[in-house]
Amino acid sequence: MARSLYEWLWQHEFWLPPGITWEDMQESEDTHYPQPRDLLLSIPFALILVVIRCAFERAIALPLSTKLGVRDKQRPKAQPNPVLETFYSTRCKNPKEGELLSLAKQCDLPVRKVEKWFRHRRNMDRPSLSKKFSEACWRFTFYIISFFTGLAVLYDKPWLWDHRECWTGYPQQPLQSSLFWYYMLELSFYWSLVFTLPFDVKRKDFKEQIVHHAATIFLISFSYCANYIRIGTLVMVIHDASDCFLEPTKIFNYMKWKKTCDSLFMIFSAVFLISRLVIYPYTVLYNTYYYSMEIFQPFFGYYFVNVLLMILQLLHVFWSCLIIHMVYKFILQGTMEKDMRSDTEESDKDEERDKIREKEKNGITCFSNVTSNGYVQRNGSEPLDNRAYRANGHAKER
Repeated sequence: MARSLYEWLWQHEFWLPPGITWEDMQESEDTHYPQPRDLLLSIPFALILVVIRCAFERAIALPLSTKLGVRDKQRPKAQPNPVLETFYSTRCKNPKEGELLSLAKQCDLPVRKVEKWFRHRRNMDRPSLSKKFSEACWRFTFYIISFFTGLAVLYDKPWLWDHRECWTGYPQQPLQSSLFWYYMLELSFYWSLVFTLPFDVKRKDFKEQIVHHAATIFLISFSYCANYIRIGTLVMVIHDASDCFLEPTKIFNYMKWKKTCDSLFMIFSAVFLISRLVIYPYTVLYNTYYYSMEIFQPFFGYYFVNVLLMILQLLHVFWSCLIIHMVYKFILQGTMEKDMRSDTEESDKDEERDKIREKEKNGITCFSNVTSNGYVQRNGSEPLDNRAYRANGHAKER
């Protein structure tokens, strides 16, 4: 059965254009073609990258964060409570009002304290600033290396300048060693991201990130097996171009260099929107969908690779909408809005605001700062009356 499945999966009709068979892709001493078994090398390479990343973050990124003044916020810890901890771990991290009342009765605590416990517990699970800084440093280092590696590999390749050259002689295009190692570098990196996904900073687009990584790995792997090497290298170098600006933007944001962060974000936005919404559709989508038809007739691999490329483009549109919204806010307000993909940390001020709202709804006016002379100020403002009252009720003019 396994052999039958193997033979069915590797039918040349799936992977190669009409009229081409696997016999036409036989290697010789001077000519090498991509072999599916080569992809297995990406797994140990990915594990090596994970080890390098751990060493990089410990030996370089964390000490660098301290020197650059990145400080983790001191968070109050939630007091040990088995009942609340069990509910938090097994049921829900953000209980509703009815659940809060039930938990308060079980623990014999005020509802406010239960709500405060969950707020502190959620904050304990949020990643520290130094972790975010270290992660951004690692990605920035990789994207810089990957982007300039891609440029070094492709600068003298004809398909970088004439996109129709992606299909000249396809699929009988020999695999160069530089292209092989460039592919292994990118594929290994995305596998390493999958391996560390449970431990990395989780953002609001976590599900989209999973789809992105899966589509990227499938796309790189399929393009390698079907010898879409030339179009694959264009996809990778286009994606790395904008990522080189995103990660340093995060780094300066964690360092609180606001002006530098805002400037880099505007540069990143321009590079991202141009590369993903203009260059990518023309250089990759139009190229793959139309130019390839000048060489061969449609087949399964043609449709499959175009579906994967379109999934990436839909993700580009999703992220572009977020970026455009942030740029719009920046233009109107003159300040950069926080990354909408990140979770904001909750504080005890939320509780104070809730109390104030409740009192305002009930028509109660809050007074504070009662002075030792017996007169009242409203929130630290000037006295309501310029007279001081004696204990016997008589007023004395000031």
